Amino acid sequence: MKTFEYRGFNQSGQLARGLIEALDLKEAREKLSHRGILAEKIDVAGHRKTARFRWKSKSFGLEARAMVYQELGALLRAGLPLTQCLHVLIDTPELGENRTLLAGIRDRIREGGSLAESLMAAPEGITPFEEAVIQVGEKSGTLQDAMEQLAGYLEEQRAIQDRVSTAMIYPAIVLALALGMAVLMLGVMVPRMEAMLQDSDMVLPLLTRMMLGASHLVGVLLFPTLVCGVIGVTMWRRTVRENRAVSLWVNRRLFGLPLISRAYTALVNLRFATALGLLLKGGVPLLEGMILAGRATGSCWISDMMDRESDAVRHGKSLADAVRTVPPLQGSLPSWVEAGEASGDLIGMLESAASRYQQQWDRSIARMLAALEPTLILAIGLFVLLVALSILLPVLSLNQGLI
Repeated sequence: MKTFEYRGFNQSGQLARGLIEALDLKEAREKLSHRGILAEKIDVAGHRKTARFRWKSKSFGLEARAMVYQELGALLRAGLPLTQCLHVLIDTPELGENRTLLAGIRDRIREGGSLAESLMAAPEGITPFEEAVIQVGEKSGTLQDAMEQLAGYLEEQRAIQDRVSTAMIYPAIVLALALGMAVLMLGVMVPRMEAMLQDSDMVLPLLTRMMLGASHLVGVLLFPTLVCGVIGVTMWRRTVRENRAVSLWVNRRLFGLPLISRAYTALVNLRFATALGLLLKGGVPLLEGMILAGRATGSCWISDMMDRESDAVRHGKSLADAVRTVPPLQGSLPSWVEAGEASGDLIGMLESAASRYQQQWDRSIARMLAALEPTLILAIGLFVLLVALSILLPVLSLNQGLI
């Protein structure tokens, strides 16, 4: 039995879409016909090749996965079989389009696949870190615990993203207003002033001439600059995503930027400590946990170094010394790891370190925003002052001439 996603029209001519289970495509069309639905398109649920579904796959984001893991863990703890748990989740309206993904995962499990394999076969979104935790849960018979641990971890990651997004709302609004004001003044007000002063023979002040030049540049170059900027950003993002060497270079430079290096370093330490503690608690071997925790940081530079250091640990190097050789993790994290190795409570020390780095991350973000907001306001005020002076100075000169 497979699950199909359909789109068509009912007997009233209204658009109808949803999921239907059938043995094959022919039976799916027959079932829909009996329901009075004329199917326009029918696809296998969770299929990777359909263009429309690739667009949907992007919606299976962090928040949706956290919800799925949390509810799946609760249903498994209640004693329901895995396929029945997924059936319950598919009927959950809050998941929206992600129900199609879950239907495809359920079909793969029915065919004999494991949950981890079925998730990784889904179009996008599942990370190797999540796959490892789920595999450990399946092998050890504690899948419900693994689901709840993953849900907690993803909720923490979502909380971090939400704090950053919320904190950036005000600066983004101020910056957008500043750009709009600049375009309005340089594109409208200054050119009108120039038209008024064309009949006068006075020598314009330097500031006014500079503003008039900037106005001409805005009028001529604004649209081409925007187009070239969009194209350039798109090509740059594609290059960073597809070229490993460029991606490593960009990632290393992020740790050296004066304004964001402190916050970014605290974030990757937080992610590494949290992920490694969660993996070790779930029963993942240390060497595999190091590699997956490195990937969980989101830094390709740290991920590559952790891949190399795992071999060193395999040959007798301590975890603390391995962490100490990774530049972004060279702060206090090796001391926490060393204390955990000495006391036999590595997981507890990693959790304590994660709590400490969480505080550092919050303080770093608060300081950055505290400095960013007044800087933007001062920059806007200075720009408005310069434009106002460029307009007022010729007017004052004309008044003096008349006197």
